[in-house]
Amino acid sequence: MKLVSACLCGVNCKYNGKNNLNLNFVELLQEDDVIPVCPEQLGGLTTPRLPAEIKAGSGQDVLAGNSKVLNKDGDDVTDNYIKGAYETLKIAQMAGVDTAILKSRSPSCGSGYIYDGSFSFKLRQADGVTAALLKENGIKVMDEDEYVEKGECQD
Repeated sequence: MKLVSACLCGVNCKYNGKNNLNLNFVELLQEDDVIPVCPEQLGGLTTPRLPAEIKAGSGQDVLAGNSKVLNKDGDDVTDNYIKGAYETLKIAQMAGVDTAILKSRSPSCGSGYIYDGSFSFKLRQADGVTAALLKENGIKVMDEDEYVEKGECQD
């Protein structure tokens, strides 16, 4: 059983009201045991919403209370990101998920790299809040490119 970022499956849940449709994941959704999730929506954020980034830290830092997630207007949306991460973890545990394929660079789903908090499209090495929580709980997390590059999807 796998979790997949819902935006990759064509669900319009991205911050701007659009999606990150990737036909590899639509096919996976049709053929495999997959649960699409959007941690931001599970955390109570609306779609569309202002973009948000983790300031001066990582998803692990946010979970530890040492960093915040702020939207582009400077509003603190940390609680929404933490709630969404825990709701996603709950779904994963209830469904016996062993792998999560999440949207790269996201302050929630990013695995390995996220935007640096300056809203200038600069990346830094870190995990988003949900990716960090899933990893801490023994779930394998990869981004969409890593999943496709490893040949785990069926083309």
